[in-house]
Amino acid sequence: MSATRRQILSRTGASVAGIAFTGAFSEIFAGTAAARGHSPAAGYGPLIPDPAGLLDLPKGFRYTVLSREGDPLRSGEGPVPSNHDGMGAFAGRRGRGRVHLVRNHENRVTARIGVPTVEGLTYDPAAKGGCTALTLDGRNNVLDERVAIAGTAVNCAGGPTPWGTWLTCEETEDRAGTNGYTKDHGFIFEVDPADPHRTGAVPLTAMGRFQHEAIAVDPESGIVYETEDAFLKPFGLFYRFLPEKPLGGTGSLRAGGALEAMRVPGVPDLSVIQETGARFEGVEWVPVPDPQAAQTPVRLQDFGPKGITHAQKLEGCYWGGRAVYFVSSFARAKDGSGATHFGQVWKYEPDRRRLTLVVVFGPTTDIQLPGESPDNICLAPTGGLMVCEDGEGAQHVYGVNRRGQVYAVARGANDIGSPDAPEWGEFAGVTFSPDGRTMYVNCYTPGTTFAVTGPWC
Repeated sequence: MSATRRQILSRTGASVAGIAFTGAFSEIFAGTAAARGHSPAAGYGPLIPDPAGLLDLPKGFRYTVLSREGDPLRSGEGPVPSNHDGMGAFAGRRGRGRVHLVRNHENRVTARIGVPTVEGLTYDPAAKGGCTALTLDGRNNVLDERVAIAGTAVNCAGGPTPWGTWLTCEETEDRAGTNGYTKDHGFIFEVDPADPHRTGAVPLTAMGRFQHEAIAVDPESGIVYETEDAFLKPFGLFYRFLPEKPLGGTGSLRAGGALEAMRVPGVPDLSVIQETGARFEGVEWVPVPDPQAAQTPVRLQDFGPKGITHAQKLEGCYWGGRAVYFVSSFARAKDGSGATHFGQVWKYEPDRRRLTLVVVFGPTTDIQLPGESPDNICLAPTGGLMVCEDGEGAQHVYGVNRRGQVYAVARGANDIGSPDAPEWGEFAGVTFSPDGRTMYVNCYTPGTTFAVTGPWC
């Protein structure tokens, strides 16, 4: 995050920014449930310092700590693992108002606390990543907390399916024999939030082996869109997976399918597009030569004389209306990108085969937009967008309403640095309860899961 921008916001005490990209922002919410909501016109007011030193919120809001790294899991399987990342919320299958949370743990082999191995739920015993699942009652009391999948690696984000499961993504390409792993990694796994043993620990290999970040599912066709978070050149690709048996739950994805990568004719690098509203018709989808990347990483494979379209740091991904949206957190010319930007949101309309750049974040566009590094992102039932910042300095969850106004929703107050070098853990996994009354969000370090309630409007 730009130190200059943060200093400006700190000095002004700003909780809402000026209007920017009005037309582009309204496109994000068109045809979605959020578009019919009542997004706050000027935010919820200034953030109030938390006496407990954990989470600053606007007046009238309160938080509950649901789970914290190192505390014992309710199941007795071990301690709560480190590095809380992507997360999904699902309606409970038993009991009125119950909610199931599935939480990723982006653990490498060096993680302080790995996900405990559990029989029937462990893919590779040498890996420390995975997911835990929490069951909450209607008042956000934790009824249960247990391992949902173990033995995976670097579980960063993922996404929900229309049939009520969570797809957790490994952001790594490490093979068996690397870092002590006993199996290849770089896959997507399906997790049942209520009954993890039903889904087990089976890699969905047909969906590709690469540095997965997030997914979004077209609820009509069952096509799964996937982002690849590649920091260094050659950068990642945007994919779609066409399942053999769409919209059929676990069996549909395990039945296999075809993996394709997006080609925007004449655009080898999305970073060079800087103008919001820029549209590209006739988007092509090219079969991936070797989805398993047996010899060559997918993004390095031969996609023919026309090549393929790359983008640096493809992260958040969500479905809204009749389109899929995906985030490029940033691009830097010094890393090899064709241009520098501080965050983009792209919209792809399958029916029209059209790609549109709807938002560009950051200091080169409007100094008060949220961030150099928008990461996890979700549509809020209150009628807006929620963005987890992943940059330097103070860490925020920002809301963005349909007019492009930006307002702070939460700020991390737990300083894990030193007096000379303060530091706060990034936010991740922002999501809402099915009834829209609670926002759930993670602090990555130290791993903490919050439930935030208040006058959501």
